[in-house]
Amino acid sequence: MQEDNQQKIYENLKTLVLAEFPIIYIVSHEEDRVIETINNIALDLNKTIYFWDCINGFSNSDKKIFEGSSNPIVALSSAEQMKDNENIIFVFKNLHSHLDDKQVIQALKDLGRNITVTRKTCFIISPILKIPIELEKDITVFDYPLPDMQYIKKIFDGLCDSVSKNPDIVIDFKEDEKEKLLKSCRGLTKIEIENVFSKAIMKNRKLDMNDIDLILSEKKQIIKKSSILEYYDSQENIANVGGLENLKTWISKRTRSFTDEARKFGLPEPKGILLLGVQGCGKSLSAKAISSIWKLPLLRLDMGAIFGKYVGDSESNIRKTIKIAESVAPVILWIDELEKGFSGMGGGDSTGTSSRVFGSLLTWMQEKTKPVFIIATSNDVSALPPELLRKGRFDEIFFVDLPTTQERKDIFRIHLLKRNKDLTKFDLDLLAEKSRGFSGAEIEQAVIAALYDAFDKNREVELNDIVVNIEKSVPLSITMKEKIDWLKNWAKNRAVLASKTENI
Repeated sequence: MQEDNQQKIYENLKTLVLAEFPIIYIVSHEEDRVIETINNIALDLNKTIYFWDCINGFSNSDKKIFEGSSNPIVALSSAEQMKDNENIIFVFKNLHSHLDDKQVIQALKDLGRNITVTRKTCFIISPILKIPIELEKDITVFDYPLPDMQYIKKIFDGLCDSVSKNPDIVIDFKEDEKEKLLKSCRGLTKIEIENVFSKAIMKNRKLDMNDIDLILSEKKQIIKKSSILEYYDSQENIANVGGLENLKTWISKRTRSFTDEARKFGLPEPKGILLLGVQGCGKSLSAKAISSIWKLPLLRLDMGAIFGKYVGDSESNIRKTIKIAESVAPVILWIDELEKGFSGMGGGDSTGTSSRVFGSLLTWMQEKTKPVFIIATSNDVSALPPELLRKGRFDEIFFVDLPTTQERKDIFRIHLLKRNKDLTKFDLDLLAEKSRGFSGAEIEQAVIAALYDAFDKNREVELNDIVVNIEKSVPLSITMKEKIDWLKNWAKNRAVLASKTENI
């Protein structure tokens, strides 16, 4: 049996059985691993296991023992009546799909009450947690964790041993590369890990660093199935972010922060950053660039998507989001437009849903142990609860202001080069001066509009095309001057400037 974490799982479950907890609800997609652990406990304690599913009913050693026991009510009643043998463990697979039935709920409640007296144990194995309010006091919940690094290493070593005798298959890893490969598998089930390794070998008869992309594609599938999170490929380069030198320096210093080397040095894993500021000034672009620099998956969470129309949906969604993010860690969780989720807090949220979601998020941010780096962005700091801005929630709060003169030059340079234009034909100093008060997004739109004008006239874009489009645009810094001025004043002594101090 696997030592350390797997052994700890075994010992914790065994303790619950010895302590005569009547109903233990195990949340896991890995039914086979869970059953393997329960089998080991039964063997150690000399107990007989009866398995149940909705197709075969009760079975023991693949033998059906109760007619009609595929009906969950019959099965639970039969289990409750088995009083002649105390050395029994019942294992119900996917019983959650029947827990809307009041008769099933009552039968399970009766079983729990009676097996407490007869010292039997009932396990429920399910990929989701679904406990009716009538059973909340009768059930003990146990989260069965996904394979940890040691377990993944065991799978990998077993694979290497099995193919070592085949000269046509090459396993090519240095020790540090092996660590990266194994870490990239975190968040996958045992079967998913075995399948992705086998797929990589069958693809080119080789397993090496290039197969990390294949593993990440498996993680994408997990995210797509969630419907709440969105997976972003790390395609943005930090060179595509104009300015923000203070933010870039902070990020650069933490590039190796998720490695074992950093842990040995005594460094904790960074928690996250909050990017506040003016719309269109590079907050979202920065989140994508950080993912590229750190070579970590980027998951985008729209807080507006968390809130469902039915009671309990929102709380369930935030728990599901946290669990998915932790399952694919190390990862960057980008919470876009954070204020969206909490605009209803206060007098308008009669159900308290926003408060409960906010409380769950805050507790997790404070206590999380998995390497999930949070990048939260917000355009309206006044809509954020003050508890969120307290020191300790984030490693740092950065204020992203309108771009400085030099930054505007950099932004024009980036967008012109991206479109294969000859920079010698453009006076960047003039463009930077003309676009004073423009955000990065507004500069990009001025360049694009100029390209449309030139394309319409069947010629190359010229300096004057961009100048004309700048002059006929009214930037956000004018239309929302009062709000932006308030935001700047708020950030003066409460946040770190993302850009180096310079005239705007």
